[in-house]
Amino acid sequence: MIKVNLLDSVTDRAKGTAAVVEQKVANPRMQTLLLALVIFGLLTAGMLYDYYSATGARESAQAEKVEQERIQTQMVAVNKERADLERKTADVQVRIDAIQKLRASQQGPGTVLREIKSRFDSVPGLYLKSVEQAGTELTIKGESPNEASVTNFAKSLEFSSGLFTNLSIETQREEVKVEKAESAAPAQPEDKDAPKPEVVAFTIKCTYVPESPAASAAAPAPANQIAQK
Repeated sequence: MIKVNLLDSVTDRAKGTAAVVEQKVANPRMQTLLLALVIFGLLTAGMLYDYYSATGARESAQAEKVEQERIQTQMVAVNKERADLERKTADVQVRIDAIQKLRASQQGPGTVLREIKSRFDSVPGLYLKSVEQAGTELTIKGESPNEASVTNFAKSLEFSSGLFTNLSIETQREEVKVEKAESAAPAQPEDKDAPKPEVVAFTIKCTYVPESPAASAAAPAPANQIAQK
């Protein structure tokens, strides 16, 4: 009867396979082939990493470019709106200046005369002959029964919160000219020794400064305005 040891045969066969593999690995040609395969694998992995890295960087750069273009478009729109707003603001300012100039032109001689009349009426006995305006310079001429009334009128102009400044007063006594009325009665001889009535003729020069600075800057052209009382 023939006996076969299966355990020994399997062990021997396994040792034989390992020996074959070890023999092949120990072969220089096989080692070169394996090294080439490893190097090729590493190169392939590096190329794939570089490709995907470059692709990701390109996509990021493209996305950033799109974002920058969007921001640039928004900036252009904002700059356009700002230019339109500045233009509208300039147009509004031009209209405001025109309105201020119009108001300043309306505050011409009429306003000056009202200011003078309000002070003139507060001093009884004064007689206003004329008011002349040349720019901001005023010349007021009139008559008064006495110098005290002229002084009071000048004080009312001086204490006007800066409306009338740089006052100068000139006074001169003059005889009152009385026109002889026509009458059928014989004329009475004049008494040369009798006192003749006199009045104080005064001239007040001053500077008129409007209350509004805009009105002062847009003062009308010099013109003479005369008011008779």
